[in-house]
Order: sequence, then structure tokens, then C-alpha cells
Amino acid sequence: MKRILTISIVALSLGLCLAFLLSAIAVPAERAGQAQGTSGIGAVEPADGPAYPGGVAGVDYVADEVIVSFKDGVTGRVAGDTIAARGSEAMPRAGSVPFERLKIAAGSTVAQMVDIYSHDPNVRYAEPNYIDHALWAPNDPAYSDQWHFQNAAYGGINLEAAWDYLGAPGTPGGGAVVAVIDSGVAYENYDIYCQASDLAGTCFLPGWDFVNGDSHPNDDYGHGTHVSGTIAQTTNNSLGCAGAAFSVCIMPIKTLNQNGDGTHADFAAGVHYAVDSGSDIINYSAGGSHSATKEAACGYAYNNSVTLIAAAGNYYPSPLPEYPAAYDAYVIAVGATRYDETRAPYSNNGSYLDIAAPGGDTTVDQNGDSYPDGVLQQTINLSGSDPCDIGY
Repeated sequence: MKRILTISIVALSLGLCLAFLLSAIAVPAERAGQAQGTSGIGAVEPADGPAYPGGVAGVDYVADEVIVSFKDGVTGRVAGDTIAARGSEAMPRAGSVPFERLKIAAGSTVAQMVDIYSHDPNVRYAEPNYIDHALWAPNDPAYSDQWHFQNAAYGGINLEAAWDYLGAPGTPGGGAVVAVIDSGVAYENYDIYCQASDLAGTCFLPGWDFVNGDSHPNDDYGHGTHVSGTIAQTTNNSLGCAGAAFSVCIMPIKTLNQNGDGTHADFAAGVHYAVDSGSDIINYSAGGSHSATKEAACGYAYNNSVTLIAAAGNYYPSPLPEYPAAYDAYVIAVGATRYDETRAPYSNNGSYLDIAAPGGDTTVDQNGDSYPDGVLQQTINLSGSDPCDIGY
């Protein structure tokens, strides 16, 4: 049975992951020959092949075709003579499209023919016949329930396009370290704690438990596991859900206790630990009042080039700002939206809000899947006290 949790912190994680996917790790997509055998496509000029004037880097195109659009008023006879004079052959036209799809002469290149046709006074434009590729999607069985990642009506965070850009399935977020300062993570089998099965293939780095003072930041509340799964759930493993930036390494740092509460001193210690241990981004899933201790810790992260992202809060219409999210000089504040991309009714707003991302609303079922619109991930069952009671 699906276990659904709605928190603006999840929106925070999604905003974090999207920013990470699009900017943190630049991974070129290797697509040479990927479209071979596709109906109507012959040889493919790979993305890393020779450039052509005005070309788009990293985009595949058909190796022996060009598209030519003649200007208005150019007769069919003139167009035909122009095509024949260049040794090209017009392919059957599909309906009323305003262009000609041409097979170029043997020995010619796409770059040459695009240049020749582009300089013809009768031609509006000439370009390669580019090739689109189906976007990659993982095989996790519950991925279709993760409307916040991708959905047909509103798009979610349009994650599949980001994955494709970064060469999924192997690379999204690879090489980056995200410190999750929260209630811990179900990342290991230790003492009374169990590893969440859908985190078994996720990269974890050593963390720290500032609540209990040890090196095993396990989760006894469920919040940190949910957030970590949203970021980097083991993906494409035919199990459960997907994670957004699933090749990042998570650094679990526990500052919230079994009730989801934590002190400012522990938060500050957790930030310093994350910065000093080499994290690239800190995800903080809680908030509260201002203190000099909390603000100074955020400044420490900022001054050491570590991005700190925090939840805007779940207390609308409270006019009180939520910290650390409201430290504009140091922190990116993230609010929550519903399936229809309107503000989630619980999500704080204010001048300090920087971005909003899907967080859900369990009072409605806008996508019509017979479940409340929460954000699905594997985590500990908050209704019990067994840290090994893990589900979705």
C-alpha cells in the first residue's frame, strides 16, 4: 500500500535536485548511432561528429539528408531545378509541410549542402534533418505514481528531460555530495536499525549523529529517509520509486530527534560538519526561529561555497518567517506547489521565498489516481516506533 507524505521539505528536495541536475554536473551525452534502425532514418551523423556552419553542438542528424524551405512565390519548377542542379533528390512530401526533405548526392556532406542551399536567394532556410530521441525513464514500478517528477498534465519538474540532458541512466548528479541535515537516514543495517531496501544502491558517505553523539546517523523519525529518497533513491533497479539526482552521494547528518525536533546548536554543528567534510550542497528539512548561532552557521556554509537550501515552512498563513530559509544572504528558500502547480495551502510565502517545487496536498486528488496527492518515497512508518517498519 502506498504511504504518502506531504511536506514542503519534499518540495525543497525537488528544487535542490533540479538545480543539481541542470547545473552541478555537466555530463555530455554520447549518442553515436543511437537512432540506427529507426523507421525512415538511415545513417546518423553522431553528436560528436564534425560541425557545420550554424550547427547545434551535440545534436544528431541524418547523414545524407537536408531540409530546405523555399521562399513564398518560388514555383515548383524553380524549386525542382534548384534541387536537381545540386544533385539532390526530393523525397515524397508529407502532407502540406512547407519544406522539402532532400537526399543529398553521394560524396556530399550535410555541412556542405546546408551552406550551399542557405546562400541560394530562393531559399528561406536550409538545415540538417535533426533526430529526436525518446527520453529515458527508469523501470522502478512506482515511478508512474511520482507525479512530482513527471506528469502529462503539468509536467512536474520535467525530470526526464534533465535526465536525458545529463546522459541517464548512469550519471545524473554523479560526483556531487549532498549533506542531508535531518532526522537521519535508513541507510544501514545497524543495531536496531534497518536499511531501506530502495536505498541499497545509493551512494552514502560517512556522516554524524549529533543527537546521540555517534557515527551512525540512523533515522528514527522517517523524515530524513523520505527527503534522501527524493534526492537519490536507488533508481532503475526494478524496485519501488525513483530518485531525482540518483548518482549523488548522500552525507547523512542527524540533528533532529525521534520527534522531529532539533536544537540550533546541533544544526550549527551539522552545517560545520557538512562543510568541513566536503559537501557541495546542504539540504535542511526543518526550520524555526532566528538565532545568531543559526545565522552564523549559514554564513559559514555560504562563505565556503556550499549551497544551503531550506524549506520555506508549512505554516501558512502565519506571517512569521521561517529560519534558516529567511536568511536571504545565505540560503535558498523553497516553497511547495500542488499537482496543478498552484501554491500548496500549507506552504509559507513571503519576500524571502526563492523558488517553489512540488510538495503535494493530501487533501485533494487532482491527478485522479485514487490517492491523495502526496509525494511518494520509501521511508519509515511514522505511525509506529519500529525503525525497521519501512514502506511507501
